[in-house]
Amino acid sequence: MGKLQEFDITFTNNKVVYGPGESISGNVKIRTGHSLQYKAIKVYCQGSCGISNKMNEASWVLEEQYFNSTLSIADKGTLVAGEHSFPFQFVLPVAAPTSFEGPFGKIIYRVRVAIDTPRFSKDYKAQRAFYLLNLLNLNEVPEIEHPSYAVTTKKFSYLLVKTGTLMLKARSDLRGYIPGQVIKLATEIHNKSGKDTGYVLASLIQKVTYKTKRPVVDLRTIAEVEGAGVKAGKHAEWREQIIVPPLPQSALAGCSLIHIDYFIQVSLKSPDAVVTLPIYIGNIAVNLSPSRPMPPTPDHRIAPRPPSAPSAAGVTPSAPPVEDLEEGMCAGGMTSEELPTKSHSQQDPSGQPLTMSPSAFSQAPGVALPPGLRLDASAPLFCVSTGATIPFFTEGNVTPIPTSCSLILPPEYSSCDYPHEPPPTYEESCSANSTFNSIQ
Repeated sequence: MGKLQEFDITFTNNKVVYGPGESISGNVKIRTGHSLQYKAIKVYCQGSCGISNKMNEASWVLEEQYFNSTLSIADKGTLVAGEHSFPFQFVLPVAAPTSFEGPFGKIIYRVRVAIDTPRFSKDYKAQRAFYLLNLLNLNEVPEIEHPSYAVTTKKFSYLLVKTGTLMLKARSDLRGYIPGQVIKLATEIHNKSGKDTGYVLASLIQKVTYKTKRPVVDLRTIAEVEGAGVKAGKHAEWREQIIVPPLPQSALAGCSLIHIDYFIQVSLKSPDAVVTLPIYIGNIAVNLSPSRPMPPTPDHRIAPRPPSAPSAAGVTPSAPPVEDLEEGMCAGGMTSEELPTKSHSQQDPSGQPLTMSPSAFSQAPGVALPPGLRLDASAPLFCVSTGATIPFFTEGNVTPIPTSCSLILPPEYSSCDYPHEPPPTYEESCSANSTFNSIQ
C-alpha cells in the first residue's frame, strides 16, 4: 500500500443494508507512516446495473446508472504521519431498485474513495459495497389475496385407436408470498380415459430475464414435489405445500435491464399436460385480516384452508391431514381419490423436513417502513441472490453466497426440461383465467 498503512471505509453502526431515501454515512480511515501530499480526497456514492449474455462475466454488454454522487472531503494539502478520519454522508434516491446478484448480471451499490496525488505519484483507491432494499409491499398488488388458478383440457390417443380426455386444474391459496411462508397448492385431475397417467409434478420456478440485445431467460427450479399418477377413469385430488425459501423479490422495480418472475408449474406426464400459476415474492406479507378475508375458491371441490403462520424451521412440506380434505365428487358422481406424494425436494430421504438457519428469517431492523406497516417476523433479513441473505449490520465486507439454503435445489444450467417459450406474465394469466371463469 506504499505510504499508507491503513486505507478503509466504515459505515456508521456497521450498517450495510439501506432503504430508498435513507442517509448513508461513515468515515474514511487513513493511517500513514510518512507524510503524503495530495491534490484532493474525494468520496463517491454509486449505484448501477450491468448485464451480460455469458455467465459470471466480469465485463458487461449493457449498463445503466441510478446515481453517482461526489463529495470532496479534503482539498489540496498534506497528510502528516499518523491516523486520519474523514466523515461523509449521502442521501440515497427514492427510486433506486433493490440490490441483486445473478449469473448474468448485478444491481450493485458502493462507496468509493480516491486520493488524488501530484503528478508522477501513486493514486490510492478503496471501495466498500452496500446493499439497498426497496421493499415490495404485496398489499399494493391488485387482487393479490385471491387464489392463482389455472385449468387445461387435453385430448389424446392411446393404443393406436382409442382416445381420451384429461382435465388438469391447479390452484394456490394466494398470489403473493414472502420468504418463510408456505404455498398451499391444490391440484385436481380428471382422467376420462382407459389409460393410467404418469406422475404429476409441481415446481416453484424462478424466471430471471436479462434484457440484452438478445434477451437471456434464466429459468431455475427452486423446489419440486412429485405425486403419483391417476388410474384410468378416475378423478383425483392432490394437495401439497412448498416453503418459500430466501429469494429475491419479484420484478425489481426501477431496473429496466433485469426482471424477476416466479410461478408454480404443475405438469402431468403421459399424457403431457401443464398449467402455470404466476405468483409474487415480496417483502411485506399479504394482510388477511378480518376486514380483508380470503375470497372463495373458484372451484367448490378445492377449498382453501385458513391461513397459518408457519415458522422458518419445522414446517413439514407435506399434504394436510386426510380429515381436513373435503369429500369431492366429480361430474357423473365418481368419487374423488387422494393422490399420495412420492418425493419432495424440501424433505430429506427419511421424509423429515429440511430446516433453515434461524438467521435467514428475522426482523429487518433499520429499514424505514411506511406508517402502519412492518416486516413479518418470518421474512428474511435481506436476500440479494437466490438462497443468500445479507445481515443488516456487520463489520468488514459482506459477500453473499448463492444457493446457501437447503430448501433450494442446486441450479442446472446445462439442461432445461421446461419449454423454451417463457411462461405467461402475471397479467396475461389473470386475463386468461378471467376469460375461462366467464365461460364457466
